Amino acid sequence: MSGARGTQVQLERWTVTSGSSASSRAAVVLRAGGRDWQASAEGNGPVDALCRAVDAALAPLLGGRPVLLSFDIHALAEGPDAEGRVTVAIAPPPTAAAERAEGRHGGEATSVNIVAASVEAYVAALNALLSDPAWAGAAVAAAQREAVSGGLAAADQGTAGTHLDQDAEPIDTMDWFNR
Repeated sequence: MSGARGTQVQLERWTVTSGSSASSRAAVVLRAGGRDWQASAEGNGPVDALCRAVDAALAPLLGGRPVLLSFDIHALAEGPDAEGRVTVAIAPPPTAAAERAEGRHGGEATSVNIVAASVEAYVAALNALLSDPAWAGAAVAAAQREAVSGGLAAADQGTAGTHLDQDAEPIDTMDWFNR
């Protein structure tokens, strides 16, 4: 990853539930701009739910949902323990303006867990987007906006907007799943 660590998105933790008789649900915690961002979402499968949760968490930073241009999975060997490589390409959100609206950004990850590789590749593509000079400072600016707009009202609760305080309760998707 290029750029300063504070400008990059780090996937801190994630969880997903999926089944044949239930909607897929995911929750994520990401770190960007010196803050933690959290969200949960439903999707048409575990990967879709995770990507939607990432998008929801980063909406204050990106100003919209990136456009998924391609998503490819390739097995790197044979057998049940083979690693898979996931490659993702995205375009900036349709709401992006001027130079921020341009470009194709890719990410890649490899793992024996295709769901993990998928969300890691998606975050890598987001980091490629945020590494573009047009997006310089976006993570820090979003964190500062959140601190001003939501941080003061939520200071007593330990959270600000989609920010997750380090001492806050972890996201429990099982509780959400059982609703």
